[in-house]
Amino acid sequence: MIRPDPNRPSRGFPPIACGDARILVLGSLPSRRSLQAGEYYAHPRNAFWPIVAALTGVSGGYARRCASLTERRVALWDVLESSERPGSLDAAIRQDTARANDFETFFREHSHVERICFNGRTAAQLFRKFVDPVIDASGRQQLVLPSTSPAYAAMPFDAKLAHWRAALDL
Repeated sequence: MIRPDPNRPSRGFPPIACGDARILVLGSLPSRRSLQAGEYYAHPRNAFWPIVAALTGVSGGYARRCASLTERRVALWDVLESSERPGSLDAAIRQDTARANDFETFFREHSHVERICFNGRTAAQLFRKFVDPVIDASGRQQLVLPSTSPAYAAMPFDAKLAHWRAALDL
């Protein structure tokens, strides 16, 4: 278990992806809870894994849930490799310290990705700010989905699920 130091930049995880992934789901940067657990979307009130379970029929341990995505050619990653972020809210990400993941290499190694699904507006904004100027991802469909974060409570779970179902087409 990783204990993040609030005085140091948060560092993200490597992607969860198979070589023939066709959809890439991007968050912004792992929350403190996720960093502590060493797992994407580890906060118990985050709707990401319940949405995946509803779409795939797979629940259980983290490794099994991740495998359910890769088996369906869905990759999971974050826009940022690192950034200072006091707390876990996306609004607290210090963009002046942000460093994007290496998408040039990722897309070269995962050339079948045809759709990028952003888990919330912040992930999309970070991608446009830090990644678009470096690589051309315009040939890939880009969809901004409702955030699964517990901080985004304005939309009920069923409505979030409907958006994610349409985008992931699992």
